[in-house]
Amino acid sequence: MKLIVAIVRPEKLNDVLEALFKAEVRGLTITRVMGHGGGTERVETYRGTTVKMGLYDKVKLEIGVSEPFVEPTIQAILSSARTGEVGDGKIFVLPVEKVIRIRTGEEDEAAVTPVKPGE
Repeated sequence: MKLIVAIVRPEKLNDVLEALFKAEVRGLTITRVMGHGGGTERVETYRGTTVKMGLYDKVKLEIGVSEPFVEPTIQAILSSARTGEVGDGKIFVLPVEKVIRIRTGEEDEAAVTPVKPGE
C-alpha cells in the first residue's frame, strides 16, 4: 500500500480528477495549499507598494492505493497535470503501514482502492 501525495496547479484539478476516474482510482482527499518550489518569484505592485510574491496557490491530493494502482495513479496525474512549465508540481509516493476503514473495520488493501480484477 502507498500514499500518493500530489501537488498540482489548481487549474489542472478537473483534468487530474477525470484522469484518475478513468484509471479507476477512487477515494482521495483534496486540500487547497500554498507553496513555493523552484519557480522564479514574481513582483507585484499592491496599493503603490512593491511586494515580492513567494507563495503560489496549489492543490494537494492525497490518495491511498493498493500496489496495483500505484503506477496507474502516477501516470494519470503525470499525463493530466503537466503543462511543461515551471510550477507543474510534484508527486510523492510514501509507504503506508496500516489502513483501517472506520465504517466497516476493513483493514489494509480492503480499506483502500480495491485490487483490480484478476490480480
